[in-house]
Amino acid sequence: MNSVTVRTYGKLNLTLDILGREGDFHMLDSIVCTVDLSDRVTVRRRKDGLVRIFMHGMGSEAISPEENNAFRAAEAFVKDYGTKGADITVHKNIPMGAGLGGSSADAAGTIDALFRLYGAPQAEKKAFADRFGSDTGYLLTGGAARLRGRGERVEHIDIPDFYALLVCPERRVSTAECYQKFDELESPEPPRSERAAEELARGNLEWAARLFGNHLTRAAEALEPEVGRTLGRLRSLSPLCACMTGSGSACYAVFAARELAEWARSRYRGGGDLFIVKNIEPASLWDIPDMG
Repeated sequence: MNSVTVRTYGKLNLTLDILGREGDFHMLDSIVCTVDLSDRVTVRRRKDGLVRIFMHGMGSEAISPEENNAFRAAEAFVKDYGTKGADITVHKNIPMGAGLGGSSADAAGTIDALFRLYGAPQAEKKAFADRFGSDTGYLLTGGAARLRGRGERVEHIDIPDFYALLVCPERRVSTAECYQKFDELESPEPPRSERAAEELARGNLEWAARLFGNHLTRAAEALEPEVGRTLGRLRSLSPLCACMTGSGSACYAVFAARELAEWARSRYRGGGDLFIVKNIEPASLWDIPDMG
């Protein structure tokens, strides 16, 4: 086996509760799900110990290797496991800097491929991935899950199918700046994840959606007012709910049927990139490896 190709999927935060801090890290309780918006990652063996990465699409060509989670993960893998290097090619369709987990998804796909290519112990893969972002370990499997702690505690759950109109404003929000602004605002909100998880377990999407929300929203709106304007436009379309994912700036409106999401897209008036997305489960997550 000389190469592995996988398809890696973005995620939405249906809830994101910030429960405090432990040292430098915020403690989270978040319900997440992967959606059918994906990147394609190919990892090929090298005969030397070098790691190279080639990015294509969505402006990703401008990312330096040192700032690229997939590259950092691959270099760490080569060092930790004493393997040869790899050439990594990423074709991006997940918008960057939008709270959709694209960087973590690419790292997860790269890690998964490297563990397969070099026969590293599968039992060690999740802990290794957790070193490269709060979503990376979770995105090794994806699907619907409740993430706690720094995001490393993953409990897979079942949720009803839904569709969302996803809007990615042109201006992005820095994750680090958003958390810093959250700390400055000091305006705690009640947690949502526990009650939302209970409604989702009952299959009650409509009631669960009333509980969806994100503690980082006010901070993101303060940094980039277009986030608030986008949420206002989405709410005017009568969805089950409208929320921000991650630290922004992407926002989404939830609908029970694709036809409703398509109708909302046709009537949305505002800037940014628009997508119709659906939640997907782990059984449909990864492509069959492309072995060469």
